[in-house]
Amino acid sequence: MAYLLQGRLWARLLVTYLAVLCAGGLALALTVELVIPGVFTRHMANMEGGMGGMMGSNNPTSIPLYASFRAGVNEAMLLAALVGLAVAFVVSILVSRQFLVSFHDLTEASQRIAEGKYVERVKLPPGDPQNYDELGRLGLAFNQMAGRLEKTETMRRQLIGDVSHELRTPLTSIIGSLEGLADGVLPAEEATYQVIQRQAGRLQRLIDDLQELSRVEAGAFQLDIDSIAVPELLETARRCLEGAFVDKGINLKVSIEPHLAKIRGDGERLNQVLTNLLMNALHYTPAGGVVILSARQIQAQIEISVTDNGIGIAPEHLPNLFTRFYRVDKSRSRQEGGGSGIGLTIVRSLIEAHGGQIWASSPGLGLGSTFTFRLPCEFLS
Repeated sequence: MAYLLQGRLWARLLVTYLAVLCAGGLALALTVELVIPGVFTRHMANMEGGMGGMMGSNNPTSIPLYASFRAGVNEAMLLAALVGLAVAFVVSILVSRQFLVSFHDLTEASQRIAEGKYVERVKLPPGDPQNYDELGRLGLAFNQMAGRLEKTETMRRQLIGDVSHELRTPLTSIIGSLEGLADGVLPAEEATYQVIQRQAGRLQRLIDDLQELSRVEAGAFQLDIDSIAVPELLETARRCLEGAFVDKGINLKVSIEPHLAKIRGDGERLNQVLTNLLMNALHYTPAGGVVILSARQIQAQIEISVTDNGIGIAPEHLPNLFTRFYRVDKSRSRQEGGGSGIGLTIVRSLIEAHGGQIWASSPGLGLGSTFTFRLPCEFLS
């Protein structure tokens, strides 16, 4: 594809118009210069018989010499104008084609993307994108859009594989257990039924996660907004998960700055956010580790963090953690704690619905990680 042209679009259009005018004017001047001598000579030859009338007239416009000269100039100018118009027309076509090529490339690429060919890109001009003109920025935005569509399509395909795997594993276990019970291979005792119950619970959780993600991303939920005291919010989340942390041998600490302003939000949804972040820390922190749930006020915002000293996150994974269906370790099963990459996407959507922001940070593998979100204080709501 041809390179998109550089320079400000309005300046390029102005230069284009000036170029067409200059080309037409130059062609006009050259034609006049080339044509006038021959035309004048021809008209001088035609007026040889009218010299007597010229001497007896006081009106210059009636003198044959003047009439011949004027006729010659008019003829030359007419011919020059026709040539100038032709040159200007040709120049306009050549210059316009450079614009049309860029738009044609974008049109062709967009049609191919509409057909599902998300690898399609348009070529961009060399140099700093900050200096691109309108067409250059349009091409850059087009490529960014195509890249996101390609990434979404890749994740969609990954989702199909992940969900198929997540469904197949518990279903296989349930079917195997039921067949064993029917054939008498497995005893009809409490342990057997507990296995079936656990696997059915895994299926139910996966379905619930997918339904919740669908509602959250579609905005098909309402927030029950109320005034919330941050210490109570954190304490509620701690009490709900304290047993799970004790069972795994992880120390869960709560650190809250005094005199925090209240926030306005949906307490149940914010508790869901904290529960998800704390469960994430629980999964990826080994026994004997520490998880700190903290809150502080930064100007007009409340910042809440969940920090652990677990396995950490590689830098290349940080930008994608809140992307749906993204998993850092593709080999982890849902049962092992890897999840299906849905929980953090739900968390981000809920925080953004409250007018906040959320992000993750980690010094590196083996150095733990921190998930932080900020919400506006109540007096700004």
